[in-house]
Amino acid sequence: MWKPNPAAGAVLPRHLFGYVWQVSGWHQLGLAALSVLVFLLSAVPLELQRRIVNDAIGAKALESILWLALAYAGVALTEGSIKLMLNVYRGWVSESAVRSLRSTIFALAGVQPEESGDARAEAEGTEISMIVSEAVPIGGFIGISFSEPLLQGGILLSVFGYLMYLEPRIALFSIAVFSPQLIFVPLLQGAINRRARKRIQTLRDVSGGIVADPLGGSAAHPEQQARFDSVFDLNMGIYKLKFSMNFLMNLMHHLGVACALGIGGWYAVKGQIEVGTVVAFVSGLAKVNDPWGDVVNWFREMMEVRIRYRLVAEAASGR
Repeated sequence: MWKPNPAAGAVLPRHLFGYVWQVSGWHQLGLAALSVLVFLLSAVPLELQRRIVNDAIGAKALESILWLALAYAGVALTEGSIKLMLNVYRGWVSESAVRSLRSTIFALAGVQPEESGDARAEAEGTEISMIVSEAVPIGGFIGISFSEPLLQGGILLSVFGYLMYLEPRIALFSIAVFSPQLIFVPLLQGAINRRARKRIQTLRDVSGGIVADPLGGSAAHPEQQARFDSVFDLNMGIYKLKFSMNFLMNLMHHLGVACALGIGGWYAVKGQIEVGTVVAFVSGLAKVNDPWGDVVNWFREMMEVRIRYRLVAEAASGR
């Protein structure tokens, strides 16, 4: 069982991914292997759907349809089982990282020079905030740090690759509809990140103020209330940006489905493609919507956790 050993010389690397590799390097390779297995299976159900529809409408081969349906169920069971193993493994890596980070912060805090007065209260507040709350999102991210973009990016590439192979014209239209997200997602995410960093710093000030004046004396209370108001405003700004981005992403997805139905339906009526191809496209676009959203969420979480980790590393090392 992996357990931290603070006495062995606690140290935090300067960069987030350096710490990820330090505490879970070999486990990241195991998570990556499971992720590859999942995304390699991701396009198989689309091909089975296409064949089932074409056999049902065209050849009307009942035995073939039954075998294809059984194959579909088998692939779904296999893919779901590997995902279950992946998610449990991620959870173990994340919780182990949280425990390790808390122990390291606690060990480093014990070797910092003693301070007095408000400076000591601020340092204690920062230490409490890091151990109790800030270690959780950092450790949680470690479980998905490499495997999540590999898994979701692999699904996107495999599904879009399959759709391109199936019917390049519809695939290109669908990709064109998705492409505006490459512009507005980074812009909105950058605005979210700036607010997240300021929120973290403000909450640390709140923790320091509580340690300095646990009863909320008359002199400190107005300042704390102003911090609470600031955190509220920052959170509301993050909500508005995040949900606006989700709205635009969902809109792009539905426009892509509309293109697949309209253009695919036209080609099917003209006899240029099979109906099963249209079904596969609609299913494929639905299948890439969640992975794309997960990639964006991973990027969002990575940027916020990187800020958190940098602040933790600087505070723990006394910089």
